[in-house]
Amino acid sequence: MSILYSLAPNLEKLGGELIKCLGQTLKMLFVSGTISFFCGLFFGVLLIVTRRGGILQNLVIYKFLDKAIDVIRSIPFIILMVLLIPVSRAIVGTGSGVTGSYVALIAGTVPFFSRQIESVLADLDSGLIEASEAMGFTPAEIIFGVYLRESVPGIVRVTMITFVSLIGITAMAGSIGAGGLGDFAIRYGYQMNYTDMSWVTVIIILIIISIIQFVGNFIIRKTTH
Repeated sequence: MSILYSLAPNLEKLGGELIKCLGQTLKMLFVSGTISFFCGLFFGVLLIVTRRGGILQNLVIYKFLDKAIDVIRSIPFIILMVLLIPVSRAIVGTGSGVTGSYVALIAGTVPFFSRQIESVLADLDSGLIEASEAMGFTPAEIIFGVYLRESVPGIVRVTMITFVSLIGITAMAGSIGAGGLGDFAIRYGYQMNYTDMSWVTVIIILIIISIIQFVGNFIIRKTTH
């Protein structure tokens, strides 16, 4: 520990605060990431099945979702978070802190992830879908048994990319009062000029990203056939 403290002299007095902020970041990742995964998967599948030629073609729904996703994705996250403060207060009771960040984090992640899922499912061999329809599979059976089952490696890959992106926007959310490692880096690394704390924060974020990539790559290797 003495070597660690010599490399990061402010870590000894700020270690407790750093652990607290790490916990806040992990909480934001887990809660908003889990909700974003299921919502993004749902909307991504909906885009695929309702597009022209899809198994549940409905151009009204498709065009609405397509435009809504494009509009939300075009709004910078900082602005989106400020715009959604009233919505966050109405849904979770607060517009600040970790809890107040969930709505904005989900709103910022779901459109991106939905587009990624749409891209993965669109790459699936259309012959598989046609064969499934010819065998009399229901739309639900095609969605779960063909689209999702055959696209597991691709879904894991884009989930990994999305979670890495989510880490970036949790740090951004922290910079405007949501807590977490972003808030820690701003308060101590920037405002108090504790350069060692900036580097410690960067290293922790890199470790989290490396863990996500390791787990994701492991699942991809196990599910690729």
